[in-house]
Amino acid sequence: MPSITAVATIDLPCKTTQQEVKEQAHRMFSKSFPQTDRLIFAFDNTEIITRNFCKPISYYTSDTTFEQRNNDYISTALDFSEQAINDCLAKAGLKKEDITDILFVSTSGLATPSMDAQIINRMRLNPHVRRMPLWGLGCAGGVSGMAKASDVAKANPDAVVLLVSVELCSLTLLNNDYSKSNFIGSSLFSDGIAACIVKGDNYGIDERVTYYAANSKLYYDSLDVMGWEFQDTGFKVLFSKDIRTFINENVLADITEFLSKHDLQLSDIKNFIFHPGGKKVLDAYKSALPVEGDFLKNTRTVMNDNGNMSSVTVLYVLEKFLDEGFEDGFGLMVAMGPGFSSEMVLLKMKNN
Repeated sequence: MPSITAVATIDLPCKTTQQEVKEQAHRMFSKSFPQTDRLIFAFDNTEIITRNFCKPISYYTSDTTFEQRNNDYISTALDFSEQAINDCLAKAGLKKEDITDILFVSTSGLATPSMDAQIINRMRLNPHVRRMPLWGLGCAGGVSGMAKASDVAKANPDAVVLLVSVELCSLTLLNNDYSKSNFIGSSLFSDGIAACIVKGDNYGIDERVTYYAANSKLYYDSLDVMGWEFQDTGFKVLFSKDIRTFINENVLADITEFLSKHDLQLSDIKNFIFHPGGKKVLDAYKSALPVEGDFLKNTRTVMNDNGNMSSVTVLYVLEKFLDEGFEDGFGLMVAMGPGFSSEMVLLKMKNN
């Protein structure tokens, strides 16, 4: 089966404390958003300590156009993707010439030619590298990208698949949007960039972490739960409190059904590699899943240290497992995103 050989993430240069973001948000919203004083405590309730930002905090109060912000998305994504890819190749003991396929996952900026093409040009990768840009999967994109990268490696045992995920959510902030969704979004979302290498069997079996199976589910009639509304000024964030309801009502049954197809049950999962979403989402997972102990510790730590980085976050969580240790057995990657949808990847994890 395909092996997940390495993951590399980026600690962006303008990391900011949640307290600083809270104070700036209060200044930005209080003049035109009557609920500011009542809702400002949402920043504290997230339990986020620091936010991973690609720009200084002053950038987000400046009058920038959608064009300027999107241009910043492209240039920043390109620069830090190159760094993450080089770090990932070094971890994997591979050269850039070894890459056969590239998947690029994002939801927070636009580019045509797509970012994978720009990465190939910048890094002078093999011009015959097969490309797959994935856009619009939101928070579920990291898990979906892992599933698709693994499917590519499964179909071609000679493959070395590069998965790159970039989310610069802070660049989508509309500083003249005084809606509740924009206010709450400003308390959660941040930036992240990660690269991952998935190898086919013929390239040298690495049994530490191997892909086992994947599952996708779209929930009918839930298109308005999460997404973007595209306006002249940029991306307006949309999400509702129904996210927690979906988790409470569906996640246990969905996981159980997925695992049963592989003659497994929840107790067989030793490593829970979940996208955090936010504190309330984590609480919903804990309430819905009968698992003992602090099974979401790594997920919570990543959220506390970085904020919600959309699709990228789960790869930061996976890196934490790989770098700091995991239990022998199965691992389960889970994320939910626009659609409304859920994505799962089942891994076999073995310490060497």
